[in-house]
Amino acid sequence: MVGARPVDPLAYENLLRPLLFVADAETAHQRVMALLRAAQHLGPQWDAPPPQVPGAPLRLFGLEFAGPVGLAAGLDKDGEAWRVWPALGFGFAEIGTVTPRPQPGNPKPRLFRLPECEALINRMGFNSAGAQAVADRLPPRGTSAIPLGVNVGKNRDTPLEAAAEDLCQAIELLVKSADYLVINVSSPNTPDLRRLQSPRAVAELVRQCLAVAGGVPLLVKVAPDFGPGELEETAVAAVDAGCAGLVTANTTVTRPGAAAQHPLAAEQGGLSGAPLRNLATAAVRRVWSAVGQRVPIVGVGGIDSPESALEKLSAGASLLQVYSGLIYHGPGLVHHLHRQLAESVGQRGQTWLQAAGQE
Repeated sequence: MVGARPVDPLAYENLLRPLLFVADAETAHQRVMALLRAAQHLGPQWDAPPPQVPGAPLRLFGLEFAGPVGLAAGLDKDGEAWRVWPALGFGFAEIGTVTPRPQPGNPKPRLFRLPECEALINRMGFNSAGAQAVADRLPPRGTSAIPLGVNVGKNRDTPLEAAAEDLCQAIELLVKSADYLVINVSSPNTPDLRRLQSPRAVAELVRQCLAVAGGVPLLVKVAPDFGPGELEETAVAAVDAGCAGLVTANTTVTRPGAAAQHPLAAEQGGLSGAPLRNLATAAVRRVWSAVGQRVPIVGVGGIDSPESALEKLSAGASLLQVYSGLIYHGPGLVHHLHRQLAESVGQRGQTWLQAAGQE
């Protein structure tokens, strides 16, 4: 392939990660993004398509994916490195969360590593350059090497009853750039935002956002922290209202497994990474039980190995997203996942979508 070569996982974990972890989590993130911004200007290699994964491309909600592993929202919040993600092997990338108006997010510190658990806790609060700035930066829809999704959320100071107006404003600015859109009603870091996950509220948001989405696929991102039956009801309501898919799941306000005993467990915010793995997989399974093959599910949460990725596929996810796994295992993780998953699915005599129950 033309472009970036995979970073060896051992080289990352033994050399690069210790250097990055000298700084606090948000400073390290800012430094990585600065490097990626600079890398985009090195030459035309970033325009190359990602490597073709055996069994791909996948065709879901009208788009073609060169591989099922994508970048989750939260890393490239403002679309600053959109050219780099294909060369690193991603089959798609999700930008955001993007708010209609610029906002700084919550006060610092707001991002914490739990290295012993390979987890993160964040309370970023939708820090965003705003929809217009992101729209100006992204390429026209359909022209990037991989599908670029844009995840949108309301501004912090917008009352819940006006959330639809905020989301529609952001979508109107971004619709010419986004290959697909995701409405984020599940972050735990904007006060009361998760109240918008009720079946009635999410259905109304989907209907209003579809009216301005111009035919661009619209997905809904849900949380894993639902009581019995509640996640299923929300999934059905969103699909009945016309959403094209469900991103399952966002970070958790609980502290599963070893995270419960970590010294930083009491920090406010959403937890991601390895401790989220089982809870997120259960959420995928619950959504699949509710909506089945009606729409694709994007599985996210604790994916850091072929085994954890295959769990999401087996639970019903058609596409996968990673974020925290990159922090602990490096960008070589993406190639590793694609290679090992393709081999595992192929040994079963299946296609990707058969592994996810979509065929």
